[in-house]
Amino acid sequence: METYEVLVRDIYTVISESMMENEHECCCGHHKHENEEHECCHSHEEEHECCHHDEEEEDYLKILKESNLVLSGWVRTNRDNGSIGFIALNDGSCFNNIQLVYSSDKTKDYEELSHIITGAAIEVTGRLVLTPEGKQPFEIHVEEWELLGQVDQDYPLQKKRHSLEFLRDIAHLRPRANMFNAVYRVRNSLSMAIHSFFQQNGFMYVHTPILTANDAEGAGETFNVVTKDKDPNAFFGKPVSLSVSGQLHVESFALAFRNVYTFGPTFRAEHSNTVRHASEFWMIEPEMAFCDLEGDMDCIEQCIKYCINYALDDCKDELAFFNQWVDNTLFDRLTAVRDSDFKRMTYTDAIEELKYAKEHGHKFDNENIFWGMDLQSEHERYLSEVVVKGPVFITDYPKEQKAFYMRLNDDGKTVAACDLLVPYVGELVGGSQREERYDLLKKKMEECGNLKGLEWYLDLRKYGGCKHAGFGIGFDRLLMYCTGMSNIRDVQPYPRTSDPIKY
Repeated sequence: METYEVLVRDIYTVISESMMENEHECCCGHHKHENEEHECCHSHEEEHECCHHDEEEEDYLKILKESNLVLSGWVRTNRDNGSIGFIALNDGSCFNNIQLVYSSDKTKDYEELSHIITGAAIEVTGRLVLTPEGKQPFEIHVEEWELLGQVDQDYPLQKKRHSLEFLRDIAHLRPRANMFNAVYRVRNSLSMAIHSFFQQNGFMYVHTPILTANDAEGAGETFNVVTKDKDPNAFFGKPVSLSVSGQLHVESFALAFRNVYTFGPTFRAEHSNTVRHASEFWMIEPEMAFCDLEGDMDCIEQCIKYCINYALDDCKDELAFFNQWVDNTLFDRLTAVRDSDFKRMTYTDAIEELKYAKEHGHKFDNENIFWGMDLQSEHERYLSEVVVKGPVFITDYPKEQKAFYMRLNDDGKTVAACDLLVPYVGELVGGSQREERYDLLKKKMEECGNLKGLEWYLDLRKYGGCKHAGFGIGFDRLLMYCTGMSNIRDVQPYPRTSDPIKY
């Protein structure tokens, strides 16, 4: 009998597809029932790809059923009743575990296997048995096994629910917990979704520098990069910091390649201990030449819908887990956003809506509602959840609230900026049309005091400048939205905050 080393993911894939409804429609439009041949497939000379695909899967399933299979992975749980035992094994290839069945009469060294504890790494050889009526569609009946890696008795992950606070303190082990195993799989999937969306739409990926001499938004909350020289800034000849944004650098590429994006780590030295802030976080920052604010919002809407749909399709098991254990409204929220039209409302109209709500008895924690105020999360959520009942772009903010590079509107008071607000979290994306007029941008930079050192940025308006726009998506916050996780520390592999770094 042949022996094959297999991954759990591959077994799940071939068996789940073979267990789909007996009736399906092939590429020729013919409805095929189980064991029924396609008359059209015989009458046409060309092969139908779907029929050929079915044959390949049937062949592979036959091989799996008729072979000794070798699997390697980590024990999640192990229980036995003296003559038969069950191990939940995860091999890392997918979120789901596979059930191993071992028995005293068929499994070598049964007694020793029954004492293998959670966390141990093992290799098993056995036969695939289909169990369509069971909780899992298949299981492996173990014949032989080998211990690859023992685990000490003080292993902190046991068969019980651990608090998120406890798991944060063992960041090197928490990827093995179901919650974080699912989080990091969705993180991987959303990363691919970002690249797929922009690459499919003709954007070029640009690696912007992490070391920079400018503070893109002028917030001043940067990490300084110094050396042990007598002059700590001698290495670069000037003060240098870790980047808070790749936007300014990627703009120059937009004026050569039209549509570009950067996706990488950014840093902010903000002493904030909230659930939404971290010192190191990843940003997605596209920039589009010959694009105004309306086109910018169109792209944001398309991108968010694409990412949500990608996750719903690629992470079904993981999102089902989150929907059961974290937020039972997750599927409804995500599908509602994906299927909705994103509304648009000016900042001025938003203030009027908030004033109206206050006058008619709605209670806000911050009830000092006036034109020019910074909208708080409770205001943003009210606008999206109550007023619009869905995603909404708030546009044309007071110029004092926004960064120097945003285009001044004709009223002289507002800028062509937008924030996308969504139910449950409030702001998810921020964007703007950039100021392309040389004189106006120079004046604004002089007022902000950041012209020195950014002359190159101003040059972009002199040498073939054009209208352009872009936006920024906090990747970690997008991941929080798509999983229902409420703390940014629980969606990053090794979160960096103002707390001491342990890992």
